[in-house]
Amino acid sequence: MRQFLTEIAVTSTAYVVASLLVFELLMPLQTLAVPHYVGTGSLLFLPHGVRVLAAWLLGWRAIPALLPGVIFVFAWQAGAGFLTPSRGAAILFAVSVAPITFHVLKAIGYDLFPSPSRMPCWPCILGVGALTSVLISTLTNTVFGSGMTDYMAYFIGDVAGLFFLMLGLLYFFRMTYGRA
Repeated sequence: MRQFLTEIAVTSTAYVVASLLVFELLMPLQTLAVPHYVGTGSLLFLPHGVRVLAAWLLGWRAIPALLPGVIFVFAWQAGAGFLTPSRGAAILFAVSVAPITFHVLKAIGYDLFPSPSRMPCWPCILGVGALTSVLISTLTNTVFGSGMTDYMAYFIGDVAGLFFLMLGLLYFFRMTYGRA
């Protein structure tokens, strides 16, 4: 139980911190750098990287591990409006699509989950991140009725955010491995 609560605390905190960085630092910088862009998507969306890497590392446990952080961010961004059915659906998509994708791939013979017997397939994880970005943005934008500009920005931001966090995780693994 202690490990489960630790997973929730660490994963949700990572999601909230990534969201704070995006909404309080990166999006204002994006507005300055690209003032004519009026969409709502960040071109470097770090929380998608947290979702995908959590799903890769935790499998199904990523759903409860992400849920408090995702709910917090939705409440912070939308206020009381986060209780609407469309936002509830978006929360469900945000926490479940990546774990479902990894498990479906495993069921059809592409087990990408971490294993001591093999090196991580980083391009495969990035591919899953791209696929889950398309799935999540399609589902979420359909529920919200968003335009095509948002789809593209979400995809670019999701993949860039995942790539950036993957580099950080790879660096962490190398530093940890170098010390062992």
